[in-house]
Amino acid sequence: MVHTRMSAIGWVVGGAETVVTALLEALGQAGTLMAYVGWNDSTGGLTGWPSGWQEAYRSECPPFDPEFSETDRQMGRVPERIRTWPGARVSSSHFRRMAAIGSAAGWLTENQPWNHGFGPGSPLAKLVEADGQVLLLGAPLDRLTILHHAESLVDSPEKRMASHVIPVREGGQVIWRTVSDHDTSTAIGAFPYSRVVGDQDPFAVIGQLALDEGCGVSGLVGNAQSHLFPANPLVRLGVEWMNDKFGD
Repeated sequence: MVHTRMSAIGWVVGGAETVVTALLEALGQAGTLMAYVGWNDSTGGLTGWPSGWQEAYRSECPPFDPEFSETDRQMGRVPERIRTWPGARVSSSHFRRMAAIGSAAGWLTENQPWNHGFGPGSPLAKLVEADGQVLLLGAPLDRLTILHHAESLVDSPEKRMASHVIPVREGGQVIWRTVSDHDTSTAIGAFPYSRVVGDQDPFAVIGQLALDEGCGVSGLVGNAQSHLFPANPLVRLGVEWMNDKFGD
């Protein structure tokens, strides 16, 4: 699983296509490349918008389509290039959508749960199951989406839940479906992290802790400070840290 900040790498001839090609060559024919692509027109937080905005969005927003809906632009250029790569597969679970290329792409992306899209049975859970890795290619430590899977595994009375509504096409009609999950927003989050880390990002704190404990390696790719983590140990460390701070 890769998270990329192209501007950190420096000038790359061919841009995102060159980066994806290089990653696929490094993985080889037996490997698989995955990225979090989400959905650019995500309706997360819609119910908190002014009523006029909600009415306009509900009447005008094109429904989510797992194959064709555009990647969340906040994810950068590389995820969209992965999503549109020949032979790429995408998961079907709204704004938790993942895209993958390679031998395990179908398995990783199939049957993503509608609710708890980062939890058991999700592409993130399968990445852990397959002893995959997470590469931050110039991206900061707070981009460790895999730690949302760790959040899903923690039972705590302090866990914050959220519901969203998503327009989807079913039977030739557009309907609005409700999806439930733990809160993954930056503003709120799954747990009261600020009580523990203050103004720091909790995923950056966990990521740095992992590096300090030898769970992951760091180096330069171009001009970009980059980090490579083994997914399974990183999630275990994240679960332990969250249980220690917020568990029963």
